[in-house]
Amino acid sequence: MYFAPQTITKTTNMRKNYRYLPLLLMAVMFSFTALAQNTTITGNVRNSTNKDVVPAVSITIKGTSVGTFTDEKGNFKLVTSQKLPLTLVISSVGYESKEINVTSATEIVQVDFTPSSTLGTEVVVSASRVPERILESPVSIERVGTATIRNTPATNYYDIIRTLKGVDVTTASLTFTSVTTRGFNGSGNTRFNQFVDGMDNQAPGLNFSVGSVIGLTELDVDNMELLPGASSALYGSGGMNGTLLINSKNPFKYQGFSAQIKQGIMHVGAGNNDPIKPSPYYDWSFRWGKTLGEKFAFKIGMQFIQAKDWVANDQTNYTGAGTGAANHTLPGNRLTDPNYDGVNVYGDETTANMFDVASSVQSQTRAGILAATGNTVDIVALMNAALPANATQAQIGAFIGSLPAALQGSVTNLVPFYFGLRNNIIPKQNVSRTGYKENEVINNNTVSYKFSGGLYYKITPSVEASLTGNWGTGNTVYTGSDRYSLKNLKVGQYKMEFKSNTWFIRAYTTQENSGDAYNATITTRLFNEAWKASTTWYPQYVAAYVQSFSLGADPFTSHQNARAFADVGRPAAGTSQFTSLYDQVRSKPIPVGGKFLDRTNLYQIEGQYNLTSAIKVLEVIVGGSWRQYALNSQGTLFADSTGPIHTNEFGAYLQVAKKIFDDKLKLTASIRYDKNDNFKGKFTPRFSAVWTVAKDHNIRLSYQNAYRFPSNQNQWINLNTGAGILIGGLPSLRTFYHFDTNPVFTAASILSGGTPVQQQFGEYKPESVNSYELGYKGLFGKRVLVDLYGYYAKYQDFIGRISVIQFNNPANPAQGYNGFSVSVNSANTVNTYGAGLGIDYLLKKNFAITFNLSSDNIDNPDPTFATYFNTPKYRTNIGLSNSGFGFEKRFGFNVQYRWQDKFSMEADFKQGNVPAFSTLDAQLSYKLPSYRSIIKIGGTNIANKYYITAYGNPAIGALYYISFGYNVF
Repeated sequence: MYFAPQTITKTTNMRKNYRYLPLLLMAVMFSFTALAQNTTITGNVRNSTNKDVVPAVSITIKGTSVGTFTDEKGNFKLVTSQKLPLTLVISSVGYESKEINVTSATEIVQVDFTPSSTLGTEVVVSASRVPERILESPVSIERVGTATIRNTPATNYYDIIRTLKGVDVTTASLTFTSVTTRGFNGSGNTRFNQFVDGMDNQAPGLNFSVGSVIGLTELDVDNMELLPGASSALYGSGGMNGTLLINSKNPFKYQGFSAQIKQGIMHVGAGNNDPIKPSPYYDWSFRWGKTLGEKFAFKIGMQFIQAKDWVANDQTNYTGAGTGAANHTLPGNRLTDPNYDGVNVYGDETTANMFDVASSVQSQTRAGILAATGNTVDIVALMNAALPANATQAQIGAFIGSLPAALQGSVTNLVPFYFGLRNNIIPKQNVSRTGYKENEVINNNTVSYKFSGGLYYKITPSVEASLTGNWGTGNTVYTGSDRYSLKNLKVGQYKMEFKSNTWFIRAYTTQENSGDAYNATITTRLFNEAWKASTTWYPQYVAAYVQSFSLGADPFTSHQNARAFADVGRPAAGTSQFTSLYDQVRSKPIPVGGKFLDRTNLYQIEGQYNLTSAIKVLEVIVGGSWRQYALNSQGTLFADSTGPIHTNEFGAYLQVAKKIFDDKLKLTASIRYDKNDNFKGKFTPRFSAVWTVAKDHNIRLSYQNAYRFPSNQNQWINLNTGAGILIGGLPSLRTFYHFDTNPVFTAASILSGGTPVQQQFGEYKPESVNSYELGYKGLFGKRVLVDLYGYYAKYQDFIGRISVIQFNNPANPAQGYNGFSVSVNSANTVNTYGAGLGIDYLLKKNFAITFNLSSDNIDNPDPTFATYFNTPKYRTNIGLSNSGFGFEKRFGFNVQYRWQDKFSMEADFKQGNVPAFSTLDAQLSYKLPSYRSIIKIGGTNIANKYYITAYGNPAIGALYYISFGYNVF
């Protein structure tokens, strides 16, 4: 038989394909077999007491890592290839763990979950970077979970931290709060680390965490862990005085849509030095998390906050700038002191001496006329010869008329200065420009938008990949060397991470954009120069003073008349003229305007591996990191006018732990090495021991070394504030300002004989601290938790600032000088010590009492410069709460009382006394189980007793609110 060639080819290919048919059929059969072997288990978990559904409960198959979580309705679905029967392990914080035997996949598993005490059962990771019971932590630690966040009277989750033991808080504005422990606090604390989902939550250019300005939305916060004291051994530079970890909700665990609307009112009452009328407070947020299949999940969230912020309104008269004994308050006000400089009044920092102004005008006029006449007319000598000291207006007019027409205008202007000096009318009195109050130059309309989201994928049941981001923008106010309006600030953090139960690797970046932020002091001083230059304003003031005094007015009235005359044309705050000109000044970059440009970015890669399962006889973890700062302020903050400055940091750590003596004693040793481009490498060790003296009773002892590289500000700042120049501590900046050829002096060195202070500028080094802690934590009857600690710390190479002056002409100091504030290390050690006690007592019927008392002290502050300890000696918090009582346990409440002692504040902005204060927060809630909702009414500082947390910061009054939360688990 004959076949065409193409037919033969086709038939041959078909035969080749048929050869693979059995393999294909086998694959299909195996697929169906695999599908047939999969078992789907469904169920529901509810509270055994009130039958409420319980979301976010862990459901795992015993002996495996396969598991899931209940959704917002308490339902779960678990797909497994494991054959029945099997055992499910049901667990969640605040409930007794339960095991359920499953023998049939057709029956819905109904779990009645029994609530239990959470005291001492919480699992924390921050203390050792591995999960452990909080009772067994080797160092002091505090934890805040979702139940606490849900029941707090605070207006946002971040404010809960202020009620924790040993915590000190500085509030610069409604949304800018700085936290620390064990002293050395202030707005923008660089000795305290804050991490959000493992990402350093600092503004990269300024190196301090920005609180809750950016980061997680409130509904997406799972828990917070606070590690007081030294923590650099595991977390790197900055952990001198503590580390805060804020962790978000994983959408595999927390599913469904949640929303919260909080409405309130602020600035109520009168007579509290609050210039703002009662105004509303808005806080709206939502979160949506969902799983798509067994491997993929996502979440998105948003929060919007808007309010009229607290306004710093201290108009006390103040002298000096920065820190030091020469800076203090003075009697008087704008009416009584010609050189008045209000604490929160801006623009009045510009000052000049009346006698010097008059002498300068006379000297310049005299020199000008000499030059114009070819050195033939000395107008002062001519006036001395032609006019008596008490010359009448007619005599003066006749004399001026006798002069050439070209000279008459200059001499007319000279007359008040000439006669004022000749007749000793002009005092050697400093006079300041007229300033503006804070609410006139800073828009207190606080706005905050936060967006967050993430994509999650389970590569295997135990390995998860995620891509997440947090982005925030808004307006707030920060206190640094001056008050800064952070207008349209934008910060974004973006992370990719792979993690399992034993390892993780993550890469993230922080992108900062200062938006339209400006320095209120610099801007207002330049604004004054813009509407009328000081070269015009001061001569007008002196001339008007002479005229008023000559007509018989007393000095007080003459000063008032002089200011009124010089201020003619001064724009009134709030007018279109004021707003237009002020906006022009604040929109120009420093030094010609008040705007600072900060586009600094941070990049980091880090990883960790737990080798315990491989080594077995020891618990071992290793980790490492690389970080880069890319400073970019275009010369407005840092010495980067020629281009961005890149700084790299490298770090690696090792931790080894071992239980001995029948697991009664656990010893842990950690060591970390870090290197910064500008500094030598630094080792930081930590050693700890936890001795279990009885079940649920542990004594802990630890030694830790912590450090911080000088911040980017400490290293590179180059900011002319008008009152002086802030510069970093790197030698290149001192060389730039010729400290090597034109020496600088402190006020003390000038008084002691004029010795330069070059010897204080030695090697610029990282700051370090050796910290020792002894503590006890014990649980009594599962109802009383006691935590007690004491610590002692010794700081070396303490980073602070000294104020120095540099004469323009060392041979002739009368020609003036420039003032500098320079970052330096202290040659002295600084010691601190303190103690704390915390008691949590669970009463019957869900009532709970919390109490803590703490104290921090500085032993030997360095007298050569400010240490910025800024911490009350004593503080206490007392709370009474109930998470469910009354009808079907639907009611809840929480009352928190807080008190702190007075203290003396040191800061670059202002220094002074911060009075002791007490405040009371409270809330009452009602649950709507069928709608999975909760209604809450409450307030912070409900007694409306205004208080300040730092000198020069705003006074904080009451905030009353009502909120509705849907699916707030």
